[in-house]
Amino acid sequence: MARRPADKADEQIQGLRPDTKDRAEIDDAYKWNVDDIYADWEQWESDLESVREYMDQFVELRGTLSKGADQVLRAQKLSDRIGMMAYKLYRYPQLQFDVDQRDNQIQAKLQQVQQIFAEYQAKTAWLAPEILSVEQERMEGWIDANEELEPYRFPIMEIYRNQEHVLDEDGERILAYGSRFRSAPAEVYRALTTADVEFPTVELSDGEEVKVTYGEYYNILHTRREQEDRKEAFEALYGLFDGKKNTFAALYSGICQRDWAQAQARNYESTAEAALDGNNVPVSVLETLIESASEGAEPLRRYHRLRKEVLGLDDYHPYDGSIPVIDVDKRYPYDEVRQMIIDSVAPLGDDYQAKMTEALDGGWIDVYENEGKRSGAYSAGVYGVHPYMLLNYTDTISDVFTLAHELGHTLHTVLSHETQPFATSSYTIFVAEVASTTNEALLLEYMLERTDDPAERAVLLQRAIDNIAGTFYTQALFADFELSAHRAVEAGQPVTAEVLDKLYFDRLTNLYGDAVNVDELYRVTWARIPHFYQSPYYVYQYATCYASSAKIMGQLTSDDEQTRQDTVDRYLELLKSGGNDHPMEQLRRAGVDLEEPDTVQAVTRRMDELVGMLEEELAGTTGAR
Repeated sequence: MARRPADKADEQIQGLRPDTKDRAEIDDAYKWNVDDIYADWEQWESDLESVREYMDQFVELRGTLSKGADQVLRAQKLSDRIGMMAYKLYRYPQLQFDVDQRDNQIQAKLQQVQQIFAEYQAKTAWLAPEILSVEQERMEGWIDANEELEPYRFPIMEIYRNQEHVLDEDGERILAYGSRFRSAPAEVYRALTTADVEFPTVELSDGEEVKVTYGEYYNILHTRREQEDRKEAFEALYGLFDGKKNTFAALYSGICQRDWAQAQARNYESTAEAALDGNNVPVSVLETLIESASEGAEPLRRYHRLRKEVLGLDDYHPYDGSIPVIDVDKRYPYDEVRQMIIDSVAPLGDDYQAKMTEALDGGWIDVYENEGKRSGAYSAGVYGVHPYMLLNYTDTISDVFTLAHELGHTLHTVLSHETQPFATSSYTIFVAEVASTTNEALLLEYMLERTDDPAERAVLLQRAIDNIAGTFYTQALFADFELSAHRAVEAGQPVTAEVLDKLYFDRLTNLYGDAVNVDELYRVTWARIPHFYQSPYYVYQYATCYASSAKIMGQLTSDDEQTRQDTVDRYLELLKSGGNDHPMEQLRRAGVDLEEPDTVQAVTRRMDELVGMLEEELAGTTGAR
């Protein structure tokens, strides 16, 4: 499986980022090994033919499930076999395409497998209705009497839990007819903001002319220390959305109307209930998050007041919130940080560290950028093999924490796949970010304990604070906006650009208070958030996951040894539980109750603590500006 080349003497093995972007010239130690999935395309083709046969066998089971437990078990096992093969059949071309998106032949193979499984999904739509044709009590009796059916209890019972929201055959068919069109607003939004957008060009203070694309906007806000440059970029980019805000409002109104129509058709009382019910999450969790973030905003304001003072600004705006308060030109070569990250998770035990070591030893991670490689980072599981991690590592402190973050996902997957049968191995988004943000928090604690340099400590603290600001406060604000806009539609109220401007601006100014001068143009921020158009009621999960990990970290760093050990045991059990229960119940067993305001308030207390620490470190540095 994983392999690590020995006796390499070139500078890459010392962890220095390669000068080359030619993938062939990058050492194999820093590339993932897809041979762990299939030895070659011939094996892939053979499995593709086999999975077609299994799919045909599955379709032939239609109409037989009511005959008894044996038929239900046969269907579940066959579904598992198809699902496990699907992981391999999809990942093999997908991983190769992601490291060279110019390869049309591999892209064609990826599309081939996507098409096959899309057709299979349509052909197996009968499964849930047929299970529901068997009385629940009878089905539970079959499961109780058949040990082999026990692993399927939770997914089967979920079908029964949701049965009041399943329509009859005619109703389901009518809703299915509209499925293709429900994505139209998001597709129009993507076209408006990517294919058909014309980015403006601005002249910066040094005379350089820059086209303000999304990436360049991010770059200017994070690197240009002249406030006027940040203002120019802000006004240029937001002006694009302001100029088309009536179109964006029409799209967003359509999304809210679509969601409300879908919710009513499936007998839900609100769009929020419909969106959260898939994970059996009560709407009160969303409401508690929004309320707690709003009421606990003072540490965020304190942070921005500190930034204004350190940066020496007479007026401080949201576009001033990304520039570092202090510059530290320190590099973090990949091989030098690997052991540090392993050491940082020592509180989670020897077995966790051993598994992380295996993940870092080669074959699992694609480390460096190369020509044609997709941007960003992710961790992708392959049941029965191992996870694969994509990075674009550039030796920055941000990359170090990205590595720790993705390793959190990877270890979550490893533990889940080792412990759970395939049927319950996939965990929900609602718990996924708990593992990644806990790893980041452990790394922060480790690094802070091992440096006395005020400048480096300030950089670490600012990164942690910015993470809370972006992952918790901002996502809670987004969730508040989404909920308010959808509730306006549910109440029969109009949703125009003017209405949306006010909804967003009121929440933004309430969050920042008097600590930030919020420009009028920020009213249109709602128009530039892709999640609003592509996946409503999604962003709140970032904030709830952060709250959950903050609660766990508070217990992991307790002065009481027994509390720490109990927390580790419960936390590892959470990672091992995969998708065997509703995420709220999984978190409760880990010691986290998101229905309790104190759980969310732990984040605001941590924010206040970190800002206080940053104030102390900045007092010990010079040249922060």
